Amino acid sequence: MIQKSTLFIVNDVEASLQQISSTLPTHSIRVIRNEDEGKTEFLLDQAKKAIKEAYIATSSTKYIFLCGNSFRTEAQNSLLKVLEEPPRNIIFIILTISKNSILPTILSRVQLRYQKTKKELTECSLDLARLELKDVYNFLKENQRIGKNEAKELVESMLYTINRRKIKLSSKELESFSKSMKLLELNSRPINVISSLLLNLLKY
Repeated sequence: MIQKSTLFIVNDVEASLQQISSTLPTHSIRVIRNEDEGKTEFLLDQAKKAIKEAYIATSSTKYIFLCGNSFRTEAQNSLLKVLEEPPRNIIFIILTISKNSILPTILSRVQLRYQKTKKELTECSLDLARLELKDVYNFLKENQRIGKNEAKELVESMLYTINRRKIKLSSKELESFSKSMKLLELNSRPINVISSLLLNLLKY
């Protein structure tokens, strides 16, 4: 049983939410996440909901799950006080996929449990050796709601495929992979980054 507020670093936020919540009494759980379709970032609005929920009095332990693939800095800052001095019977459980996105001030206020396992890379479904415009168009159409972390995984998968199949790339093409990862870290719109990368790889 979780006795104090804890930050879990996991591979999959939704899967971990199901797994951890199944060990707790159903009536004692509140889940707060971004409910907008395709959005996985925990924003200030969600932080305000979490704080409001924490101050609703309870006579038994209440577990408030804060779920997001990433957490906005302003959302984290607004949670500092309630994490430092949580109301009676309140335990926060933060689920995210990267410790790097969490502020040191948050880390100092919670217990850390690293449950991430190394993901095996798989080959990309696109034929990168003979990429055509229609392939790019169809792929982008199917993945228009791709999130930041899914986009990063896609870039890694593409590089893995290129290395495995010994596809020759120019230095400019290789550089576009590095640039794509940097842009994703800077929170550029994922679909735009992937579009640009694929267009660079097009075989005319």
